[in-house]
Amino acid sequence: MQADLEALFPSLIGSGYRRTSLPTIEYNCIAWAAGEARGWWEPDPYGLWYWPPGAPRAYTQKGYIAAFASRGYTRCKDADLRDGYEKIAIYVLNGFPQHAARQLRSGIWTSKLGDLDDISHSLSALEGDRYGTPRIFMQRKLEA
Repeated sequence: MQADLEALFPSLIGSGYRRTSLPTIEYNCIAWAAGEARGWWEPDPYGLWYWPPGAPRAYTQKGYIAAFASRGYTRCKDADLRDGYEKIAIYVLNGFPQHAARQLRSGIWTSKLGDLDDISHSLSALEGDRYGTPRIFMQRKLEA
């Protein structure tokens, strides 16, 4: 399985990533980044999947920003760890959102890789032809 992940995401090789769950179709990266371990978030135009009310059902940066804003996230300038805040990074490829990751209190990032595993990783470990690069950063205050 490790070889499969590394074939899909070559930047994982030697990056120190760690598998943290088995594959599941119960949720995807967008739900996981928003802190949900159940439900598939997808802005499909037919409403087959969950998408936050009020967020445009569009595979656009605006749509994804609005989806995370509905969960209390606001734009921020970078991925730097900030005490008292939880951050997410939206990976963009050719102008379109492809993936989202959530920063843990340790500063490490966590991702759900489609219907594959959850992993902990550095932010750069998923950069490449599949997800692009982290371009949009958002944060929300952690509950005490």
